[in-house]
Amino acid sequence: MKIYYTDHFDLPLPEGHRFPMVKYRHLRQHVVRSHHHLQDLLIVPPAATDEQLLSCHTERYVTAVRNGTLSNSEIRRIGFPWSPKMVERSRRSTGATLAASRAALTDGIAVNLAGGTHHAMRDAGEGYCVFNDAAVAIRTLQQEKLIQRACVIDLDVHQGNGTAEILGGDHTAFTLSLHGVKNFPIRKSPSDLDIDLDDGTTDEQYMTALNSALEQLDSEQPFDLAIFLAGADPYKHDRLGRLDLSKKGLAERDRTVMQWCHERDIPLAIAMAGGYAPDVKDIVSIHGMTVQLASMHAGIASQ
Repeated sequence: MKIYYTDHFDLPLPEGHRFPMVKYRHLRQHVVRSHHHLQDLLIVPPAATDEQLLSCHTERYVTAVRNGTLSNSEIRRIGFPWSPKMVERSRRSTGATLAASRAALTDGIAVNLAGGTHHAMRDAGEGYCVFNDAAVAIRTLQQEKLIQRACVIDLDVHQGNGTAEILGGDHTAFTLSLHGVKNFPIRKSPSDLDIDLDDGTTDEQYMTALNSALEQLDSEQPFDLAIFLAGADPYKHDRLGRLDLSKKGLAERDRTVMQWCHERDIPLAIAMAGGYAPDVKDIVSIHGMTVQLASMHAGIASQ
């Protein structure tokens, strides 16, 4: 299986910053050390080009990010200080989901160890998201005529408002978001299918909601590609999650999505999305299990 990583482009953030950027480096190290990934390929992706970014974002916004002319309010909304490294990292993270999507079309499944930047909108970044990697991947592959129709299965704890805004109203892309109803963002752009979860949702309640959502997604087929945002932030100890899922429950979530795609022969690209547990080891173990399960499914698909 192909695994794309971008952690050497990560940003140094102030001590105590809520976004645990260090998780990406630790996750890659976890994958490298694991015997589960001896046959997998770790690859640095190409950066997303302006042309690819402009498939989803306005020229004004892409130019402002590239040239460092975002307003102070725009930078605060993103949550990262601007720097050339921030631009390069954002391009690489988007390029990694695009590369994973390309690989999935031939291999069945592939992973981006970052990505899931689902709050980025056409003309603005938000919530640690600069460019919308899933939307850019879908639009680029559609423009290249490699796919016709795709779905986004967004299981980050926060609603995928940017993805919904960019892809909304277009029958060639279906957006599903399963998220905390009272959580960020306060103003939610409607996905094609939004599943609202109450604070304190348990493993069992979550899986009931997910299975119901996948049943509804079934009726929307066919899809040439699925992009799965496997957020670690529904975890019960996540600082920003407010749900009550265990690590076992999150692994069951991942298995369910991967099996759903496998049974329908839908190529699957996976991005890690959010994760804000106080102990970075918890975040890495959750994301690491997602990658391990994907590698197992890749092995099954190749048999």
